[in-house]
Amino acid sequence: MSLFPEYLGRARMLPAYAGLALVIAVLVAGCGAGYRPVVTPINPSGPAPQPASLAAVVSSPSPTSPGIATIINYSGDTIMATAPIGVGPITFTLDETGSTGYTVNSDGTITNFPASNNLQQKNVTFSTLPSTAIPVNLFSPSSGLWMADLDGNVIDVLTGAPEAFKLAIPVAPTPIAVVGPGVVSQRNYAITQGAVATGVDCNNSPTTGPVGEADGIEISNYTVSSRIPLGKCPVFALQSPDSRRLFVLNRGDDTITVINSQNNTLNACVPFVNQLGRLVTCHPSLPLSTTAGLTGPNVPAIAGPVYADYNAATSQLIVADYDGGTATLIDVSLDEFGDDSATFGTTFTMPVGTNPASVTALYDGSRAYTANQGDGTVTVLNLTSHTALKTVAVTGHPRTVVSTQNSLYGKVYVAAPDSPYLTILRTDQDIVDTTVLVQGNIVDVRVSTQNGATGNNNNVSRKPGYGQPCYLPGSTASATYLSCSTLP
Repeated sequence: MSLFPEYLGRARMLPAYAGLALVIAVLVAGCGAGYRPVVTPINPSGPAPQPASLAAVVSSPSPTSPGIATIINYSGDTIMATAPIGVGPITFTLDETGSTGYTVNSDGTITNFPASNNLQQKNVTFSTLPSTAIPVNLFSPSSGLWMADLDGNVIDVLTGAPEAFKLAIPVAPTPIAVVGPGVVSQRNYAITQGAVATGVDCNNSPTTGPVGEADGIEISNYTVSSRIPLGKCPVFALQSPDSRRLFVLNRGDDTITVINSQNNTLNACVPFVNQLGRLVTCHPSLPLSTTAGLTGPNVPAIAGPVYADYNAATSQLIVADYDGGTATLIDVSLDEFGDDSATFGTTFTMPVGTNPASVTALYDGSRAYTANQGDGTVTVLNLTSHTALKTVAVTGHPRTVVSTQNSLYGKVYVAAPDSPYLTILRTDQDIVDTTVLVQGNIVDVRVSTQNGATGNNNNVSRKPGYGQPCYLPGSTASATYLSCSTLP
């Protein structure tokens, strides 16, 4: 028995007191201005990331060898991925999401490949067309695939993954394109040229050939709901981003047919006096051989419209006049009720290089660029002053020009069918940024992210012939550089 029980009890409690004192000291220290470490730091938030932007290029080393798909990144202008695709690709397009590429190949197949850094040969798939098919152009909405087929004058619908033939829709003679929103409950239009004798008849302007027809196809049941007359040799069409108007370029008689997509009829309006004090009489077509804004040498006797871009910033069409060496800017704005505005049809004509084969407008509506196939140049246009700012020499005889914007400035991609070099311009200085060498001459180029200024140009392909610019006569012959005389 201990002689000092009281002291022994207190000794046993000392550790408990010490622990309690330590806890109190820690709590007191944490209540002042002392540093307390942050367990989960919150980093400052910066600007939203820019969407990825890529250029997809299809090239053809030879008609009997596989074509090559090449993915080029926006920031570094470097090749990110390549893969072989179908033999002898003829025409190329992307779907409206910019994620999948399609080519029609000379061996009767359609190639499906990812337009991304994930492009690899194992991801390339193929669809076999009917053995008698004569494909002209592809239309690739977000799902499914539509194809203009000269065999039997039909529009082929392909569905599935990869897309396989589903059915054929009979349309008017010589279908050369399909365009539309590609959305169920709405309609697409088959652009047809009538009974032209050969594929080169519409490559001469003006022409004495038949008038064309736009056949409205209801997507819900794949039936033709309208047959709308067009001008002579319609060669290209595009729809406004709001799907209210469809514009069809008639190379054979220098007109643009305007279709009211909502009513599924020719566009109609009441004659009015425009801002220039001129009486504008509404017709189903907009004439290109005259201008409401400019007179004199800027107006070509023959225009020959072959391609157009929709400038969403100003609700204008910018048209490449292949035979006239000009670009035409047309007001196609609507009023608050969806009818033609008071300035609808006001037109300005600007001289560019020789044989402008295509055109692209920047997102902000400030400038446009034409690819001049005849003299191997690109013309930079000011869409406010309606003047040419400068001419830039590029490699080859360009047929395609597309643009996109992913930073403080944009880029313009220029491709020529007689060159393996893709020319890239930067829009802050309108100079050549670089050229990128691919394998074989370029069939076409598309961008994965649209610049916001266009309708649906990105998902409609273009095949030389049937009014689309062929390769220049007398040029050096190569695997993909053929004259119009070789077309069926």
